Amino acid sequence: MTANISTNTGTGKAAAPAEASAPAEVVVPEGHVRLTIDGSDVIAPKGELIIRAAERAGIDIPRFCDHPLLEPVAACRQCLVDVEMGGRKMPKPQPACAIPVADGMVVNTQHTSPVADKAQQGVMELLLINHPLDCPICDKGGECPLQNQAMQHGRAKSRFHEPKRTFAKPIPISAQVLLDRERCVLCQRCTRFSSQIAGDPLIALLERGARQQIGSDSTAEFGVAASDGQPFESYFSGNIVQICPVGALTSAAYRFQSRPFDLVSTPSVCEHCSDGCALRTDHRHGRITRRLAGEDPAINQEWNCDKGRFAFPYVTADDRLTTPLVRDEQTGELREATWTEALRVAAAGLAAARDQHGAAVLTGGRLTVEDNYAYAKFARLALRTNDIDFRTRAHSAEELDFLAGDVLGVTPETGGVTYQDLDSAPAVLLVALEPEEESPILFLRLRQAARKNRTAVYHLGQWTTPAVSKTLGTLLPSAPGAEAAALDNLDAAVLAALGKAGAAILVGERAAEVPGLFAAVRRLAQRTSARIAWVPRRAGERGALDAGAAPTLLPGGRLVTDAAARSEVEQVWKAPEGSLPGTPGRDTNAIVAAAAAAELSALVVAGIDTEDLPDPELAVTALSTVDFVVSLEIRASEVTRRANVVLPVAATPEKSGTFLDWEGRSRPFDTVLREAGALPDCRVLDALAVEMDVDLFTQTPAAAADDLARLGTRPKTAPPPPDGTAVTVSGPVSGPVSLAPGQALLATWRRLLDNGRLQEGEPHLAATARAVTAKLSQATAAKLGVQFGELVTVATEHGSVTLPADEADLPEDVVWLPENSPRSAVHRDLGAGHGAVVTVGPAGGAE
Repeated sequence: MTANISTNTGTGKAAAPAEASAPAEVVVPEGHVRLTIDGSDVIAPKGELIIRAAERAGIDIPRFCDHPLLEPVAACRQCLVDVEMGGRKMPKPQPACAIPVADGMVVNTQHTSPVADKAQQGVMELLLINHPLDCPICDKGGECPLQNQAMQHGRAKSRFHEPKRTFAKPIPISAQVLLDRERCVLCQRCTRFSSQIAGDPLIALLERGARQQIGSDSTAEFGVAASDGQPFESYFSGNIVQICPVGALTSAAYRFQSRPFDLVSTPSVCEHCSDGCALRTDHRHGRITRRLAGEDPAINQEWNCDKGRFAFPYVTADDRLTTPLVRDEQTGELREATWTEALRVAAAGLAAARDQHGAAVLTGGRLTVEDNYAYAKFARLALRTNDIDFRTRAHSAEELDFLAGDVLGVTPETGGVTYQDLDSAPAVLLVALEPEEESPILFLRLRQAARKNRTAVYHLGQWTTPAVSKTLGTLLPSAPGAEAAALDNLDAAVLAALGKAGAAILVGERAAEVPGLFAAVRRLAQRTSARIAWVPRRAGERGALDAGAAPTLLPGGRLVTDAAARSEVEQVWKAPEGSLPGTPGRDTNAIVAAAAAAELSALVVAGIDTEDLPDPELAVTALSTVDFVVSLEIRASEVTRRANVVLPVAATPEKSGTFLDWEGRSRPFDTVLREAGALPDCRVLDALAVEMDVDLFTQTPAAAADDLARLGTRPKTAPPPPDGTAVTVSGPVSGPVSLAPGQALLATWRRLLDNGRLQEGEPHLAATARAVTAKLSQATAAKLGVQFGELVTVATEHGSVTLPADEADLPEDVVWLPENSPRSAVHRDLGAGHGAVVTVGPAGGAE
């Protein structure tokens, strides 16, 4: 039937119907096709799947196996639709998740086709034949796609009365992931994620027919054949729990803990590394129950690592600090105090120290931009010093010059390297950066780029780590300490790849341990025109740089030696003219050494683990020697045990704020646990400064952010970085050296799961950490008399580490140890770091 439409022109006459109702010609853009879905015209890119085109048109098609970031497999068949091409209907319904659109195609979904509707109902009936009716106790209950689609597209009554298939349950796929096999609908989301996204293909479909199931080597004891003889080991295993469309895969930490409708969900940002992952944090009665990956296509897409997902129990740990502590002058012990007393004691002690040998500030890597800014302002106004540094790790003066000249002010908006740039980069070179261990989402994006766009990924390092293999990468081997020379002598093929438009060089914080490496990176960038990005390991470091928590930089990238810049800051801060110190401050190692030598009178310490420092023993000595220590901390630590005043502060989920990810992208987040009542560092510092007759105007994170915004940013004010010929390095480093018999060079870096304090309290997560071994090449082991599988001792004059020996393709005369793992606290036990000379020999016996 055709509707007659007339248009009132105001004259009482109908407009000419032929001209008024002529349909506009639809122009199909190049590279697109025109099809019809449920009677609606749809323009879609060539190659797009029917299910995606329907989604954009607002037409829902049920599915289980389909996921936009996984390759199609058409396993569940729940998305069957009627398809017609060239006037001829396909003989059977087709899976919308696997059929690409075509010009002139006609698609009828379950909404308009009885055939498609019947097919979908039949698939649902088959899926429910053996599926248990345990929704009230299933962790997926209340947010289960199978529940929802059974209600929408399933039959009201089952025709099957036979006993359902059962299995022993649950079985551990890993220490963190449990499997209930009878719930599985064989959608293969988990197996595809493991092999395609994470590169950990150790979980697979086993058996066939009615006995087909998901399993791995860890299920062998339950009578299931192993997939490939290895247990499921992955830093990203929590993602398979999240994308499982039923309750087959569950988290050991969350299992039976709560129901979705009992939880309060809050968008948040991960605090564990500089990737800036979007999260969804679920909590109940003031306690976090679980974390899920948030959706952010520009950053983490829909994934996150297990550390970001599961490492949250530290917030409510038994040793959590909730009350200020003051050291009693009579007993010498810490006792509880009121905020008023604690702030007055802290202010008096810091004021006295400031007027004696001075006070310094160490901020660590856990702080937000707002908190870092408060510490930077407190140091300059209340303590009148530039002795402040966020780099509580191995560092160098060369590194700070590099950060000031090549990192400050660089953001996605100003042309900095981004995740999206890496997706299409022709080549990426990683320098002193182990991405799977130090930047997991960056690792996933590099793997994606290598698989889909054939990005050439080069790893300058010591051995073929899992990340090298999974990114389809090329190892550029170098002895530890010789990385700068290796960059200067790259072969022509690598230089040619880096010379292509869009190539990038990603530099890790470990580069600070190698003299001249930053200068070599800059020389390489000049030779190839590749862009440089710095990838720190911790979430707060990039923001700390911009906030001025560094000995040579004021907030906004201003040099402390620039009189005009100091005057500008003084005006915004309403500080007396000439009050800001103009002499560069001491870095972390110099601060620790001065405190240990009684050349400083006080320390203000924020969230520092002494194990992270290049010399943990010297740090403890400094804390014990200095006259006065104020600790702003979340949990009891080596610092709080030696502090004169302890001021408890909020953990990341208990406050709002902003992190800057490695791109320089702002990642704001709101408070998750509002009922906690804990105070952010910026507010505590504001109150402490008031007691010292100074106004910081950082009462809230929002106030601190506004104050920093008034200053603005002055990027690129630093002098040209040094050429590498004269470099001062803080921390244990070594260049090429001659080795005596029995000696080797030490290579080391931190792993994702190690002894970090923010990981404590989650035993399931800890059990998934990789084995701690000492790695050597076959030639080095033979030279040193070491047998693989037996214990080997790595030693210095300071101490030793004894671990099982493991084979890897390291350069000759090099041994690798994990930096801060169980039985391998390298800085503490050896007093050494990357590039140091160590003695290596058999310890005798096997572990």
